[in-house]
Amino acid sequence: MNIGDLARASGVSAKMIRYYEKIGLIPPADRAQSGYRNYGDNDVHTLRFIRRARDLGFTVEQMAELLALWRDRSRASGEVKKIALDQVAILERKAEELKAMSLTLKHLAAHCHGDARPDCPIIDDLADADNEPKKSPEPARFGRGGEPVRGLRRSGASTR
Repeated sequence: MNIGDLARASGVSAKMIRYYEKIGLIPPADRAQSGYRNYGDNDVHTLRFIRRARDLGFTVEQMAELLALWRDRSRASGEVKKIALDQVAILERKAEELKAMSLTLKHLAAHCHGDARPDCPIIDDLADADNEPKKSPEPARFGRGGEPVRGLRRSGASTR
């Protein structure tokens, strides 16, 4: 199948498929004599796996680890569980940050008259330089600018 067919079958856009190939998350596609990429059912399964992992917020690095574990029939499920629980901690921290932002905005909106007067606590808060947001560091979601993700570039055999 071509990249458009693969995109439809997997739910991953052709642009993302090319990106995942570029950074080494998936191996480069076999090419027809015409130069077009050729994909098979295995590629559909792999991209569905990636799409589901992405939907759960995993980073490219985490997806690479999960893909390697998925392909390794002798894997220890403890390794998979650790990656999943690390992701749970990240998601819970993000949820707490979102809740705090929501409460702050609700508080500011409750104290804004919302009328024709120009004074507004929401604008005042946004303009206050002392209100620097405090965000927790998190891993980059899609790697670094198209560069291969830490050792993901594979050489040699394809799993097609």
